[in-house]
Amino acid sequence: MAKIFIVVLVVAIGAIVVFQFIDPTVQSKVDPSGNTLVIGGDQDEGITATINGEVSRPGTYFMERNLTLNELIIVAGGVTSNADSLAYDTTYLVEDGMTFYIAPKYDTGDLCSMEPIVKVNINLASADVLATVSGIGSTAARAIVSYRDANGEFKRIEDVMKVSGIKNATFEKIKNYITIKD
Repeated sequence: MAKIFIVVLVVAIGAIVVFQFIDPTVQSKVDPSGNTLVIGGDQDEGITATINGEVSRPGTYFMERNLTLNELIIVAGGVTSNADSLAYDTTYLVEDGMTFYIAPKYDTGDLCSMEPIVKVNINLASADVLATVSGIGSTAARAIVSYRDANGEFKRIEDVMKVSGIKNATFEKIKNYITIKD
């Protein structure tokens, strides 16, 4: 058992060294908790962002300022083949403390599913159509439309939580059933 651990440790260290030489601008420093990757820059001048869902390595990452969601996705190992590109915008500028969810195209609970999840575009749908999403009632649907009319399009699906009455619990129910693009 100890030999296996030593071999795994040596391979991991070797991989880190090799990756440092592949792209010297990327500093692959992992914090003591083991899940925050530092990419470039000084930690005092960077930001942290969390990415979950259909990415290869979900987690919290420390990044330079003024990077886009695309760079965060790259650091997280890229999106999976099940990522729904209509539910996120790669040009979105990441700000400190943000969390991003990359929604699936197909139901992850059904391994044999060949039909995409039916989704509603929160930037275009009427209140009646929004109310068809499980977890969004008619009151919330009207609030989404009112918020959109007053503030413009949603730039990321997480922004729906800015709507009065929609918080984290509701977002968790609807996140796989909404998009921001057609």
